[in-house]
Amino acid sequence: MNRSFPLIRTVGLLVLVLACCWQRPRLAWCEPAVESSSSRVDRLLSAEIFAQLSPGQLAPPTGDLTYLRRVWLDLLGHLPPPEEITAFVLSKDPQKRANLVDRLLNDPRFGRNWGRYWRDVILYRRTEERAMATSRILTEYFAGHFQANTPWDQIASEIITATGEVRESGSTAIIVAQAGEPENTAAEIARIFMGIQIQCAQCHDHPYDRWKRQQFHELAAFFPRVAVRPTRATGERGFQVVADDQPPRRRGKKKANRRVRGTLEHYMSDLENPTAQGQMIQPALFTTGQKLDVGVTDARRRGTLAQWVTSDNNEWFSKAIVNRLWSELIGEGFVEPIDDLGPDREPQAPRTFDFVSAEFARNGYDIKWLFRTIMSTEAYQRESRPRRQSADSPFTASRPQPLRSDQLFDVFLQVVEADQRQPDNAFRKNTRQTGPNGPRSVFQNMFGYDPSQPREEVTASIPQALVLMNSAQVNRAIRGGKPWGLGKWLREIEGDRTLVHELYLRCLAREPTAQETKTCLSYVKRTRDRRIAFEDILWTLINSVEFRYRI
Repeated sequence: MNRSFPLIRTVGLLVLVLACCWQRPRLAWCEPAVESSSSRVDRLLSAEIFAQLSPGQLAPPTGDLTYLRRVWLDLLGHLPPPEEITAFVLSKDPQKRANLVDRLLNDPRFGRNWGRYWRDVILYRRTEERAMATSRILTEYFAGHFQANTPWDQIASEIITATGEVRESGSTAIIVAQAGEPENTAAEIARIFMGIQIQCAQCHDHPYDRWKRQQFHELAAFFPRVAVRPTRATGERGFQVVADDQPPRRRGKKKANRRVRGTLEHYMSDLENPTAQGQMIQPALFTTGQKLDVGVTDARRRGTLAQWVTSDNNEWFSKAIVNRLWSELIGEGFVEPIDDLGPDREPQAPRTFDFVSAEFARNGYDIKWLFRTIMSTEAYQRESRPRRQSADSPFTASRPQPLRSDQLFDVFLQVVEADQRQPDNAFRKNTRQTGPNGPRSVFQNMFGYDPSQPREEVTASIPQALVLMNSAQVNRAIRGGKPWGLGKWLREIEGDRTLVHELYLRCLAREPTAQETKTCLSYVKRTRDRRIAFEDILWTLINSVEFRYRI
């Protein structure tokens, strides 16, 4: 053991405290990787919204500590370690924020974090429970593409045209999640890749938007030849997405679009005579009006749809992901809910929204470009305030976001050092368990939520609180008698004040306030058992609202 470690850490923390106390944060916006785009965004927002605000309505820039924690959680789903915090706060480099974003975008955890996000986007609205078999490969699919910075239009095209074994091809997930049904698949393609909820037009013209029932079924007409079939490879049952251009082998009464193997064409049912075959529908994309001939192969059908959806002529393709990522990073979208766009919706700051969407398309649908651009704006780097009321101006502050279940789980493992490969760490041995009773699955079931759901609808519950407060596994992980985590810090850090600061840095990525330090030290003194006192302090921090939120 390096016995100089506590002294080194104490000196480092002391410097950090002095830096936080004596150097008031200055207006130090992140120097953007694409400066003109980020600066233009800020100018447009100022002209559209901020110029009309009275003093105090616009939140000031956030300090380095909050910014650092925010960026780490947004990009990696982890907290910055104490040594990163110290180095970042003490750095005088004017480019340190831009450099941080660039570095984290190249971290493997970036792809994994956002792969899990898109896994939830697709699987939370599944109609087929067997689609959960794609969870792992779907996460890996997106993680690999995001890490390689594959253009968004290529990812969308792969998913729209996907075929193959579902446990081996993550691109099949949307089709599998909707059981290969043309109507449900079409609705999800429109929602996820164009941000438009056209499913309300399946049985009648849309009650609020301009979309007609005919247009919905014209979109579904791209998918009739797709089916999800059972397979049995190496003795294990599975499923695969197939496309079948052959006519049915059996003759007899057709059952419209309710099929096992798919149908050659899509039929819109007759509402007055539901048992009839209905009207054969020609494939067409409702946002652009482009039409495809009846009778073409599945490959041409879905390949053409992928080209039309991802084309620069279809503005909703870029707007859908821009609105979604803006909402995730800023805390509210140009349009809410984030997947309910369309020409009949009035966005907040429409000129800004149009500009970012057009620039994203002009830059080749570069996902990392979009992250850099948004995170380089003043809007991203403002202090956090509670979610606004409907009458308040948008984008005046960052809005708190509850951590997704995977983020919360990983942050907890990081804090208690269960993410390190300790040979006798029982918690660690189970963290990769993928079954329904594994720790990650328990967190997913308890803390998970649909990422497309408006954040004001995502509320904490008593069962969630009980998991962190009373879970035997959580309480075992924070005990001070282990050779890692709190047990290691109790041995290596002799000063109580320094240990309090260490726990705050590790749990909340910030120094404790003077009052928090005083309260903790008083509790340690009153308890008279150092180990028990610091177990209670660690437990309190893990159960705090601040621990569960990105602010």
